[in-house]
Amino acid sequence: MLKRSVQLVSILVLALTIGACGSKKKTDDQGISTTPVSEAPPQIESTPMNFDAAGSDSGKINGLETIFFDYDKSSLSGNTKKSIASNAQWMKQNAKTNLQIEGHCDSRGSIEYNLSLGERRAQSVKSYMVSLGIPAARLSVISYGKEKPLVQGESDSAYAKNRRANFVPLAQ
Repeated sequence: MLKRSVQLVSILVLALTIGACGSKKKTDDQGISTTPVSEAPPQIESTPMNFDAAGSDSGKINGLETIFFDYDKSSLSGNTKKSIASNAQWMKQNAKTNLQIEGHCDSRGSIEYNLSLGERRAQSVKSYMVSLGIPAARLSVISYGKEKPLVQGESDSAYAKNRRANFVPLAQ
């Protein structure tokens, strides 16, 4: 009889525990309240942007030019400054659009070195755009180093096309 009473109590406690778990907010290991699993996930806006995801590399965004760099350099030449000024003008005409500036390198050098060089390239372009009146908050930078070549190959021509900073429009 005692064994049967213990089994019934155990079943009752288990049923109450399971029932109570579904209605409580969960907390993570730091005591922060999280959304219950049963709630629907947030809706993601599905309005497509009308820009090519490849950015200025695609050649399909009128007014945005890809900036090319000399070997192992992140400094801006007179010609690249003119192109950046043109891109800044595009930013002024598209006031509701932010830009991500992507720094890229050719395939020579280590992954770490090229990530650093790509970052310097993107930052030098951003700094110049800010000096032309574009708010820094509208510009973000990322470096892909040698991981996203525009052109495959191990020739001087391929290397030159991969040493670049390109622009990807982002919605605000």
